[in-house]
Amino acid sequence: MKQDLRDLGYEEMIELALRLGERRFRGEQLFRWTHARLCEDLAEMTDVSRALRERLTGDFAIGRLAIELAQVSVDGTRKLRLRTADNRVLESVLIPDADARTGQVGSAAPPVHPEQDAPLAGLPVDADDDGDDDGAGPERRKLTQCVSSQIGCAIDCDFCATAKLGFGRHLSVSEIVSQVYQAERLLQGLPADDPTRRAGGERVTNLVFMGMGEPLHNYDNVLRAIRVLLHPLGRNFSRRRITVSTSGLVPAIDRLAGEGLPVNLAVSLNASCDEQRDRVMPINKKYPLAELLAALRRFPLERRQRITFEYVLLRGVNDSLQDARRLPELLRGIPCKLNVIPWNPHPHSPYKRPELQRVLAFQAEAMRLGFSVYIRKTRGVDIDAACGQLAAENDPRAGQARKLRSLPVLTGPGA
Repeated sequence: MKQDLRDLGYEEMIELALRLGERRFRGEQLFRWTHARLCEDLAEMTDVSRALRERLTGDFAIGRLAIELAQVSVDGTRKLRLRTADNRVLESVLIPDADARTGQVGSAAPPVHPEQDAPLAGLPVDADDDGDDDGAGPERRKLTQCVSSQIGCAIDCDFCATAKLGFGRHLSVSEIVSQVYQAERLLQGLPADDPTRRAGGERVTNLVFMGMGEPLHNYDNVLRAIRVLLHPLGRNFSRRRITVSTSGLVPAIDRLAGEGLPVNLAVSLNASCDEQRDRVMPINKKYPLAELLAALRRFPLERRQRITFEYVLLRGVNDSLQDARRLPELLRGIPCKLNVIPWNPHPHSPYKRPELQRVLAFQAEAMRLGFSVYIRKTRGVDIDAACGQLAAENDPRAGQARKLRSLPVLTGPGA
């Protein structure tokens, strides 16, 4: 089986060139073609010698994901359903900064789902969780891509549609970065009046690892993919515009702290005490709140950098004023902001979305106690692209995928 060139980072590409008897700059050329120019065929590398291309063709190929379906929400959000070489399905979402219907940035949009409440006009609202607090300004809109790291998920959060798939497998480096590359190829071909381009622009500016899967369970591949995406000879993303989300794998958080890679960190909290979190997030039984929050208190942050806590509000479960009042002591000593996310419905779930007034009361109480609290703007709910709704339902293997009961962090070559 041929090796995927997109699985190779910058230094690995240099090593490949040197191993083949070529000079260092040939490795740089290969990296640029593969990760900056989005080349999908070795024959396209016109400034690489024919002899080298022919040698590479015997052992290497450039992997790609096939866009099977691209759904567009009324607000301009776009969900991509992508198929891998081994016939597995994953989903990735493009979230424009502005709402395509109103052109407004950072404000909630009219409801598009029967269970969704009225607009949250004038309230602190986050469109995404990119950790980018510097503001894009009126001239520069953001287009955030929600990237998947696994087929399915092993964490088994009770409120999440992806969890119902069980765990299929980890995505490779190539499959992770190719989600971004395929999205940018798609954007380049869209007309200027397309809702996604009109609301967000023609290039992905921010990345959030919040799609299908637990990113830190697929640790090595996710970190290698991030380094590829950050590289100045590749897509050259700013580290301030990349966010990694986790359900709370404490050993992996500690490992990330020592990487010297100050991307933004988001943590799915979703409860104000262990009893609640055990119920909705079984991972809490392995890494309870005290262990998780201790790891976050020792996590290094740059000046003005904050950890984002995600808090999915479930009606009658974790949305009381008492829950809001527990948060200050729980999160004491952690520079952070809290993103409140009214639960997004999906089939066969016992949970309900809280009423608007209950969401506002929760936010107001937490803000009264000194927290920065934002209500996550629901985007793409009409195409099942909102937080917790990604499920790739047409994957024929989805119902047979198994859940892992032990959660080793994936490491080593070929992870």
